[in-house]
Amino acid sequence: MLEVYKRVVLENYSNFNGRARRSEYWLFTLLSTIISIVLSVVFSLISPSLGLIGNVYSLAVFIPTIAVGARRMHDVGKSGWYQIIPIYGLILACTEGEKGPNEYGADPKNQLEDIDEIGKE
Repeated sequence: MLEVYKRVVLENYSNFNGRARRSEYWLFTLLSTIISIVLSVVFSLISPSLGLIGNVYSLAVFIPTIAVGARRMHDVGKSGWYQIIPIYGLILACTEGEKGPNEYGADPKNQLEDIDEIGKE
């Protein structure tokens, strides 16, 4: 779980290309939300002015959040801009990605199978 978070935040923090599986997207979202809430609550208990640390964290992961969302939309064959449409974006984030390669890249779930198919062509 932390490996996914590290990969999204540290290695792909500004990568808007490619595709992201549902597990990558939702694990990042879950961990980011938990960290933000814990930071806000813990530091608010210490001092109300320190409660802003959770907000600073949320601002720090804003770009990685948009990037992983765009890659998630790419996995279902849509532009990354679809994530800004409230209900439809959520439905797409929950939808299984397209099987096989699409215009945004190889299938992250079955990358080895995609390489075999490309080699046969």
